Amino acid sequence: MAVPKSRWSKARSHRSRSNWKVAAPTLTECPKCHQLMQPHRACKACGFYQGREVVKVGEAQ
Repeated sequence: MAVPKSRWSKARSHRSRSNWKVAAPTLTECPKCHQLMQPHRACKACGFYQGREVVKVGEAQ
């Protein structure tokens, strides 16, 4: 089994992990209801995608 030859310092570990960031999701405006939505996905507010209703969105009961 492979074993590391020497231990990484804290600075080297932190420098290595500095690029592991959480990116904010890209949001676009829905052309039908003008709510923010993720691109290439159906709108959560109105259920439309590319001009067609693909998800039925009902009123809260």
